[in-house]
Amino acid sequence: MRIASIIAAGGLVLSAAACGEAPDEDNNAGSGGTKYSACMVTDVGGIDDKSFNASAWKGLEAAKAENSNIDIKYVASRAEADYEPNLSAYVNQDCDFILAVGGLMGEATKKIAEANPNQQFAIVDANPGVANVYPMEFDTAQAGFLAGYVAAGMSESGKVGTYGGMKIPPVTIFMDGFVDGVAHYNQAKSAKVQALGWNKETQNGSFTNDFIKQDEGKKVSDALVAQGADIVMPVAGGAGLGTTGAAKASGGKYNTIWVDVDGCESTPDCSAIITTVVKNIPGAVKEAVLKAAGGEKLSAEQGFVGTLANDGVSIAPYHEFDSKVPAELKAEVDKLKADIAAGTVKVESAAQPKK
Repeated sequence: MRIASIIAAGGLVLSAAACGEAPDEDNNAGSGGTKYSACMVTDVGGIDDKSFNASAWKGLEAAKAENSNIDIKYVASRAEADYEPNLSAYVNQDCDFILAVGGLMGEATKKIAEANPNQQFAIVDANPGVANVYPMEFDTAQAGFLAGYVAAGMSESGKVGTYGGMKIPPVTIFMDGFVDGVAHYNQAKSAKVQALGWNKETQNGSFTNDFIKQDEGKKVSDALVAQGADIVMPVAGGAGLGTTGAAKASGGKYNTIWVDVDGCESTPDCSAIITTVVKNIPGAVKEAVLKAAGGEKLSAEQGFVGTLANDGVSIAPYHEFDSKVPAELKAEVDKLKADIAAGTVKVESAAQPKK
């Protein structure tokens, strides 16, 4: 999933690489020599998105912190047309490990990897099926299921909503899990909470068709709120900040659930965020880079799928809502998490990674 935002992350400097321009050699790069170089190509939105790209970069930083022989650098894609040139530039720079961030980079990564079979690649949220590309995917339907249950349990209007940035698997998987979590709550409680914005059966719903423009996110969530939703989960990267910001400004009229990175750590809108459907992208990236730097060849067959069982996905603490979420609801969510991890409660989505 391409995730983008316009929030600046402290201490990170966005690469100035333009379309087709070679990645900046000096951007957090070391002195070369015997160093192991891990090079990342961001999706549109850049390193400062406080979400998807930032998560992957955090993983590279963690790997470097653990192994000082690892050099890290990145280039920011400004448009989809930048993917192939940026990946190729890192091949030409003899990077040891090239990381592509986001499901929309799948085709470009596949093309460049097939042309360079001896180059180690990795990708977040896609599996191009090429031997030398190590895929890192996340079953966010599982954690989205928990978030949907929480939303249904916290809703006062009896209506909750979700919307996406684009209708692609790394987005709709969140939405599938969310609406199923609401349905599970209804079944368990004989309730009738409605989930707006997404129909799992028809795979149709509300989308911004953009991962950056906050006004588009606000526009879509305003429509859901107008229909009665008092909790909204945007799966639209930076565009979703239009929703959290408006929710914060509403003074409690409605609240939100964030995705990817704990919204209370990554946005200024914690007071309107009940919880977050978290992907442990930093952990997956860190482990992959450390293994590769240690001499292990990472293949498509190995891959990584994050689940509740392996802490690859989770829901974040309730933060400012901790005292507002009933103890009974918290206990039910904890039990659901254990049951899903154990396989006794099945969560299914057509967008789930193939295990």
